[in-house]
Amino acid sequence: MSIPEYRVEDDDSGIRLDSFLALQEFLGLSRSYISTLIRNGHVKVDGITTVKPSTHLRSSQIVIVNVPDPEPIDLTPENIPIDIVYEDAHLIVVDKHAGLVVHPTPSTRDGTLVNALLHHCRDTLSGISGDLRPGIVHRLDKDTTGLMMVAKDDETHRHLSAQLAARTVKRRYVALCWGFPSPSQGRIDGPIGRDPYNRQKMTVIESGRRAATNYKTLKKYSIASLIECRLETGRTHQIRVHMSVMKKCPIISDSKYGGMSPKGIPSTVENRELVSDAIRLAGHQMLHAETLGFTHPITCEELEFHSAPPIEFRLVQKKLDSVLQDK
Repeated sequence: MSIPEYRVEDDDSGIRLDSFLALQEFLGLSRSYISTLIRNGHVKVDGITTVKPSTHLRSSQIVIVNVPDPEPIDLTPENIPIDIVYEDAHLIVVDKHAGLVVHPTPSTRDGTLVNALLHHCRDTLSGISGDLRPGIVHRLDKDTTGLMMVAKDDETHRHLSAQLAARTVKRRYVALCWGFPSPSQGRIDGPIGRDPYNRQKMTVIESGRRAATNYKTLKKYSIASLIECRLETGRTHQIRVHMSVMKKCPIISDSKYGGMSPKGIPSTVENRELVSDAIRLAGHQMLHAETLGFTHPITCEELEFHSAPPIEFRLVQKKLDSVLQDK
């Protein structure tokens, strides 16, 4: 599949090659995948193959990318139940349940959303992201529930990715967190990168990628809060990290970021029992992608979908409410 050429404008003079291509609206490719394409010789600058992602560009240079056809997918389609809330010839919107991994990894080759989609869609998923996660435009963590969009063809994939890059996709999450964010609403702006002390975690770190989350407290319980979050960026574990690190309010039952043993809560018998009961009822982090809105890439129709939080989310809310009612 050939991608049209791109001209470097004066404003982009001096920019890195991988950064320049990541900004192009209709490529819809992740920076990591673009870097792989460059290193594998699929990018030319002024007709010369360039294999260094860090190459700095000059004004008026012409960049051409040839995205190879996706490699055959060595994955097994699986008849895994998935909740589809919308589907047409170009895309699908899925309401993901907790415990479902979105795409395969070298250590997890089956039981994922991609395996389920391969069974459901047969040969109609886009391959623009490479062979390990066909159709996946964005992702949710394994134990985060809610709405996701999936592309069936490359044109749809590129357009949806461009909307994400332009921050025009409406993504509203609700979460139950320990404690009370201060102030009760605001904007969290903190770069997120890999934790140098624990490579399995992310953290707010100066060398990380820019990340911004807008949050608002919807309700306060005795030792917890119901919040909504609207994403400006989509970094790995973004809401979980921002709430835990920046606001000291970890998501309830988030085992990776302090949600199992919250700090700063008065250590009374009643509070300890409430924490224990809430975690038991939750079973996974209490983060849910409730609203998803975007422009259909083909019909240009404005689409918006809503998903009620799962039963376990509501059970935790009921438990937190019961403490307020008893007082």
